[in-house]
Amino acid sequence: MPKTEGERKIVKIVLTGGHAATTALSVIEELNKQGPQTNFWDIYWIGPKSAIEGKKVVPIEESIFPRMGVKLRPIISGRLQMRFTSWTIPSFFKIPLGFFFAFWELSKINPDVILSFGGFAAFPVVLAGYLRRIPVIVHEQTVAVGRANKYSAYFAQRIALARVESMKYFPQEKCIVTGNPTMAQISLVTPKNKLVSPPTIFVTGGSRGSLTINSLIEGVLPKLLTKFKLIHHTGPMDYKKFSRLKHDLPGELKEKYQIFAQIDPMQMGEVYKRADLVIARAGANTVSEIMITKIPSILIPIPWSYEDEQTKNAKFAEEFGIAKVLRQDTLTSNILFKEVLYMVRNWDYFALKTRHKISPDTGASKKLVDLIKEYV
Repeated sequence: MPKTEGERKIVKIVLTGGHAATTALSVIEELNKQGPQTNFWDIYWIGPKSAIEGKKVVPIEESIFPRMGVKLRPIISGRLQMRFTSWTIPSFFKIPLGFFFAFWELSKINPDVILSFGGFAAFPVVLAGYLRRIPVIVHEQTVAVGRANKYSAYFAQRIALARVESMKYFPQEKCIVTGNPTMAQISLVTPKNKLVSPPTIFVTGGSRGSLTINSLIEGVLPKLLTKFKLIHHTGPMDYKKFSRLKHDLPGELKEKYQIFAQIDPMQMGEVYKRADLVIARAGANTVSEIMITKIPSILIPIPWSYEDEQTKNAKFAEEFGIAKVLRQDTLTSNILFKEVLYMVRNWDYFALKTRHKISPDTGASKKLVDLIKEYV
């Protein structure tokens, strides 16, 4: 049972996930916002030690969550990979280690509830929580279903869905549609009424970056910079290469090009305020953010994502009216450049088409926190 601090209950909550920093951060913001009036939340995060399999890349959660009062508990965990690499077999043999470390951490924390956002590091936490009789809530961010969430659903009390389309993948009696939480600062970005000159393009492959998108941008980088400003989130693996490319650019182009290995999630609102066009993968969080901010976008889904979830996410944004979807297997740098010109020429059409639409993710953080409260 939760302890008490004066009139308030002290509630221990474990958040866990593999690629859900901004989603979790949105929930943490809402928990902290409601804390003084309701409960004292003692929040823990159990996640992977490295952001990229086989690389010593510090997860972005490690730099952000402590500032929010969250206690970090990184664990070693393996996963079943979609593509065979040199890390496939070592990763497979780490799976039992993940269960051991998850069980150990939960034994020390003894939480009142677990909220999982999916990903390979989350499943062992969910299973260990189930074995310890801790209530488990799973949140599915995609239009489809993530591999970890598909199996975590068997051990969860409730399944919160970002999209009603995901319900067919889960036991319907466990499901509730909440939307996908987005950070408060993203919700405060006011959609632009007109295109500025020169327009600013924000390029991102998600929190870890995308080597494919980076390669496409590299092929037309000078051409893009003659017409546009660029904010390029390269990810940590390509940052040094693009730093060298920027150094070799003529001065007038260099001034129009900003590159980042990682972007602090707390600064994302400022990035979206500057952006007139987004080029991105179609991760669930990116799709939610462009639908909230109403920024016309080009989405390039990962073709090998589980259940083709990124293509389904991208189509969802396209049907909302804010995005154009491009297939990776037929895309070249020059085709991408032409599509950018098309989106800029038709910017008013995309921006005005969605101006008065309400994103299905509005208020999602509060809905998810209200669901958590039911179990504490």
